[in-house]
Amino acid sequence: MPRTDITATIRLQFHQGFTFEDALARIPYFAKLGISHIYASPLLTARSSSTHGYDIVDPTQIDAKLGGEAGFRRLVEGLRDAGMGLIMDIVPNHMGIGGAENPWWQHIFEWGQVSPYATWFDIDWHSPDPALHNKVLAPFLGEPYGDVLNKGELKLAYVQDTGQIVVDYFNNRFPVSPFDYPEILRRADNKLLAPLIACLDALDRQQPYPALEKKAAQARHMLQELASVPTGNAALESALAYYNQDNSERRMQLHALLERQHYRLTWWINAADEINWRRFFEVSELAGIRAELDEVFEATHALLFSLYREGLVDGVRLDHIDGLAHPQKYCNKLRQRLQRLSRHRPKHLQHPPYIIAEKILAPGEWLRSDWNLDGTTGYEFMDQVSAVLHDPRGARPLTECWQRYTGDQYDFARHVRSARYQLLSENLVGEFNAAAIAIHRIARAEIRTRDYSLAAIKRALMEILAHFPAYRSYVEDTGPAPIDREMLEQTACQARRTLGLVDKPLVDIILGWLSAELVVADPGSALADLSRRAMTRFQQLMPALCAKSMEDTAFYRFGRLLSRNEVGSNPDIFSLSTEDFHQACIQRRERFPATMLATATHDHKRGEDTRMRIAALSQVPQRWESLLQEWFVMNARFHQNIFPEENLAASYSAPRPQHEIMLYQTLIGAWPYHLQIDDDEGLKAYAERLNRWLIKSIREAKRLSGWMQANEEYENACSDLLFHILDPEHSLPFLQSAYSFVQEISTIGAVNSLSQTILRMTTPGIPDLYQGTEIWDFSLLDPDNRSPVEYEPREQLLATKVALDEKITNWQNGGIKQHFIQQLLQFRRQHAALFNCGDYQPLKVSGARAAHLLAFMRTEGSHALIVVVPRLTAPLMPERQRLLISADAWQDTIVHLPDRLNTEAYNVISGQPYHVYAGQILVRDLFSRLPWATLAVDTKQ
Repeated sequence: MPRTDITATIRLQFHQGFTFEDALARIPYFAKLGISHIYASPLLTARSSSTHGYDIVDPTQIDAKLGGEAGFRRLVEGLRDAGMGLIMDIVPNHMGIGGAENPWWQHIFEWGQVSPYATWFDIDWHSPDPALHNKVLAPFLGEPYGDVLNKGELKLAYVQDTGQIVVDYFNNRFPVSPFDYPEILRRADNKLLAPLIACLDALDRQQPYPALEKKAAQARHMLQELASVPTGNAALESALAYYNQDNSERRMQLHALLERQHYRLTWWINAADEINWRRFFEVSELAGIRAELDEVFEATHALLFSLYREGLVDGVRLDHIDGLAHPQKYCNKLRQRLQRLSRHRPKHLQHPPYIIAEKILAPGEWLRSDWNLDGTTGYEFMDQVSAVLHDPRGARPLTECWQRYTGDQYDFARHVRSARYQLLSENLVGEFNAAAIAIHRIARAEIRTRDYSLAAIKRALMEILAHFPAYRSYVEDTGPAPIDREMLEQTACQARRTLGLVDKPLVDIILGWLSAELVVADPGSALADLSRRAMTRFQQLMPALCAKSMEDTAFYRFGRLLSRNEVGSNPDIFSLSTEDFHQACIQRRERFPATMLATATHDHKRGEDTRMRIAALSQVPQRWESLLQEWFVMNARFHQNIFPEENLAASYSAPRPQHEIMLYQTLIGAWPYHLQIDDDEGLKAYAERLNRWLIKSIREAKRLSGWMQANEEYENACSDLLFHILDPEHSLPFLQSAYSFVQEISTIGAVNSLSQTILRMTTPGIPDLYQGTEIWDFSLLDPDNRSPVEYEPREQLLATKVALDEKITNWQNGGIKQHFIQQLLQFRRQHAALFNCGDYQPLKVSGARAAHLLAFMRTEGSHALIVVVPRLTAPLMPERQRLLISADAWQDTIVHLPDRLNTEAYNVISGQPYHVYAGQILVRDLFSRLPWATLAVDTKQ
């Protein structure tokens, strides 16, 4: 049965600046809005510097920075008192390991393979690189190892709290193996240390870890006692000082000591090439964990299970589900455990566990039904609702404009492939090599394939990865499901086209191994084990490659229209017809009626209202191109010539056209309503915000600059142009032109935004409200979209009794958007079954303006809601300063209802009564006051 307990969520980003107490104070406001559940960012103990919570270092504790368990309990108590609940974001794929705060990772550094945690992280202890055999790569040095060593930045130190000898490097701490303590302590030549050295000498590498740990604990206790007295501490300091002296001989002895450790210290840049453990994407401070192992699953979920059993948590959001080795098995295992715990929860909270996953779906792809999830976090809806509000007639002129100015003839798919090649050659080399080596081991183990070299396998695998059409496959021991087989066949066809004749046969051989052919043939064989390892390596590499190539590279190269460059979207799909939008809603209701509906997230590239204003350009493409022509001429004086040192003849002008066009789109899209062109301080603050976006966008494109090696000359030139064009003293004509255009398209964007808001609140699924977006959201990519929310003005805006007409008049303050949200969410809470269980029926629209409307009906029993929203409204709004559309603009347009419905209704968002007569609604009458309608009717009247 569809659930009715969760009706709307609000996503909150918890950190030191927004704690449980802060959220507790806002519960009355959230309840007044109509929210049923807080949807919280990760709450378990993250790194002390964390601003997002995804770098968890201790999954067994609620983060003290947020208020700890006591604060969490107070928050939940406040929620329950308000009739609300909580959904918690969890991170099953990885943990934070930078610095010295993760005890499990530190234990691996200290004990190597004998550590009980050595198999918990996805580490290749048998790397083909001799320097990494039985070692973990530690890519945490800011400079090459030799430079760091020679500068004396690696220091031996003693930690009294833990009784450990460590290597300190700024905020990093690398434990020294206890087997090396005797050598270090003998450097002091002090009899006080003799008993301790004798105890340490008794450590036997051949003993199992429990016996070793018992003796090591005894030695640590002795060390702590010695260090607590002045003479013992002096002896210890003398031993450490021997290695810390500023001369080459002692540094070489420190180097020899470091070479014996269970880790290999290296420059952070080397991680891309040499990493021998799975990371989260290319972030070397986040290490992949093996949630498929029972002991890891239990250890990392124990606190969640306890909180759920007690009734403190109602559901979970699974971060980066595609990073797991076996998503289906994990999801089913998690649901089974939570369902078993449900019967122990308080009786009024014994709803089924709500479980959703962060998942990027390719066009036409659906979440796998056999995962037993309630749905996703809503990226696919964010894409669909945006696309249906884009004018398809804008695609061709905007494409031609982009090509004319930039010379870029690539479609988005080609940009993605180009980015994949680059990433596999530069950023994800270690992960790519690991997958290729795993496949090569299969080739060497079979007589018929033993002659295929690692180099040949890399060439074929490169093409397979470059052409794979989705975020990943999900092949298990039983072989591929039909959808996986289809994707693999499509990949094979494309990869063969781009490979040389000699390598073509390898494509089918490799994809056969990745399709579990060897596992199905002989599940218990050594070849099957090799095949499983290769399949896992491949399937965990694909999501990182897809995300980095699309969202973090190609989105910043292909800038035809930035409102389509959003997480979950494919910019090659410019728009969506109303028919296709309806079909997506019908299928979503059938497959995942409780999936989340999002239009903003902590990971979005542009705020939901920034996106909708930029989308307005699809309706006025010729006007946009004429402005670009003017602005390029106006601002050419701020361009600078860059002369690369390695090739002075290859000079170029900065910024390049693609960056300038994307800057103009962003500038007009995110322009705040309150910002005037005579506001010098406001313009400076806006320029600073845009500059953070600009530098990040240039580096993410990975062409003229990058994160590993920034091209500061080019970046500075781009920044100089930005600050000049937003300075009235230098660029008043441009500012006047840009400001005028913002005013021209703001109402179109606002209409888009309000239609988007209504669709999120009324189509099948659970609407999610990202923090602060109940009024206009003109944020950019992170960290801009994670800025503190000013709740007091929002609360005052909601509490102030203002007539709807006045909210319409003063629409720029966001009160009208907040009004729509509150009215619809409160209605949802009162009629949960209508939205969570109700039918979805598209409504036929006829007449002159039929293309400018989207209409449907939700029904459940005798209750119904008729939704009619405008789209593509530029031709209907000649007076661009007013939000309203003249009723006469709709001419003879009619919405047709089923069964010749004849009943009284009222508009939920306006309270205005309306009589539905003979199954027809004349839009000019329906929109006489407000061009949006959500008509509540009783079909049995």
